[in-house]
Amino acid sequence: MTLLTSEMNKELMDPCRLCPRRCGAARLHGETGYCGARAVVKAARAALHYWEEPCISGTRGAGAVFFSHCNLGCIYCQNSRISRGGEGEEITTEHLAEIFCKLQEQGAHCIDLVTAVHYLPPVCKAIEQARLAGLRIPTVYNSGGYESAEILRMAKGYFDMYMPDLKYVTDGLAAALSNAPDYPSVSLAAIDEMLAQTGPAQFDGDGIMRRGVLIRHLVLPGHTRESMAVLRLISERWGDDVYVSIMNQYTPVAGAGQREGFGELARQVTKREYGKVVDEAIRLGLTHVYIQEGGTAQESFIPDIDGEGIL
Repeated sequence: MTLLTSEMNKELMDPCRLCPRRCGAARLHGETGYCGARAVVKAARAALHYWEEPCISGTRGAGAVFFSHCNLGCIYCQNSRISRGGEGEEITTEHLAEIFCKLQEQGAHCIDLVTAVHYLPPVCKAIEQARLAGLRIPTVYNSGGYESAEILRMAKGYFDMYMPDLKYVTDGLAAALSNAPDYPSVSLAAIDEMLAQTGPAQFDGDGIMRRGVLIRHLVLPGHTRESMAVLRLISERWGDDVYVSIMNQYTPVAGAGQREGFGELARQVTKREYGKVVDEAIRLGLTHVYIQEGGTAQESFIPDIDGEGIL
């Protein structure tokens, strides 16, 4: 648990090397990193969230904490008010620990930490404080998948489950859509580390995941071949050691389809496109797979950014 010592905190955040970009910002001295974040935790919402996968949200909801800013640059981001605009409130580590405990009191199945990489030292400290105060529900590290395996190893023991995205296997597409050309290789190494920490998935009597890795993949309009390649890689590398969620909830945002060569991002995913990807999962023999049915490309999957649970 050396991650939480003052010297290690300084080493990781000043100059900053928490994520694969290693941007070097002096965040403890007020500078912002590539992600836009300073050293103090900033969060936009903390509330029961019912729109995660069934093994995460269950019947009572996940205790989701949405952190402000992001280390990716996805041109189609559905939470851009948080990730790019940085909406939210700065809070202390002690207050964050109190938020975790309050979500547990409200009945949350887990603490769902959404995009926390750039605040990892204070978030881990808050988990430690919350556990001392009685936090018993699992902690879920919910991320875009652009993580440093080295840093994740330093945080071992703080997270019971990992829920990373695996967005791309093609460097060029990752560069064009998320400004992260090394995303494929970086995310694979990160997920390897996540699985090494959790081992095979474990569930409680209510079907709620207590340990394990659940990989999410958002199908993008016009890019079914990439999605099918992602599933093939998952099958070859991890098989049924991980759970997979194939999402069709892509919701076009203003300007997403304006980049040359990516006009299809201005529309939703078609049933035919999504069906092809699901069929590929079946062909590959993947059995631990969640799929979405019906019309999910709607704003109900985009949380209200209203400061609930933070202020």
